[in-house]
Amino acid sequence: MNEREIHYTVAPEVFAQFPGYVRGVVVAQGLTNGESPPELQSLLRDAEASLRQRIDTEGLTAHPSVVSWRAAYKAFGAKPAKFRPSMEAMARRVLKDEQIPSISTLVDIGNVVSLRYLLPAGGHATDEVTGDIALRAATGSEEFVPFGSDQMENPAPGEIIFVEGNTVLTRRWTWRQGRHTLMVPSTKSVEFNVDGLPPAPLSDVEQACRDIMELMGRFCGGTSRYELLSETNPKIRIR
Repeated sequence: MNEREIHYTVAPEVFAQFPGYVRGVVVAQGLTNGESPPELQSLLRDAEASLRQRIDTEGLTAHPSVVSWRAAYKAFGAKPAKFRPSMEAMARRVLKDEQIPSISTLVDIGNVVSLRYLLPAGGHATDEVTGDIALRAATGSEEFVPFGSDQMENPAPGEIIFVEGNTVLTRRWTWRQGRHTLMVPSTKSVEFNVDGLPPAPLSDVEQACRDIMELMGRFCGGTSRYELLSETNPKIRIR
């Protein structure tokens, strides 16, 4: 693994367009991933049951978190009814009495926490990351290959994207992840993003980060820490 320093930045235009936005970042190394153990799968079922008790389908569309993310998607040109923010898409499945499939320990941890707080929470394997990463507006020249596909596509100019150099890791902010940083059974190093748009409380973002750290420590081992990317702290070192 290349041991050069890797930095993580949120570009100024993101904070300018979306005041108060905060991204919690959990960085972890020395992990063991693989099939999700029964205890973690039970926590995923518990998170689904809790969401169904708190919210119904009609209430979901009026939930402040969903309202704010839909407005954000519209602001950068994505139709939220077509491209749903990740936590809304997952919550809709749960509210239709579907179970979220167990994928792997690390993926399930992100889904448990996302359902608990109704915040976007997604992880990226950083084992093969060799360049700086950033959340920024697209120029339109970047390249994205979605997981499950070999077809390369380009984001729309102005779309909020997560990138390593010119390679798109996630399109439409929290919508779809690419192949490059998928968490797989051999993944040992990750960074998890927890996104907070007002009016989501900063305390929820921080507690979600702590939950991810606790669950990774319990089920994956390794070491972890978290930091907040914000307008006053737009750059961190992840390695």
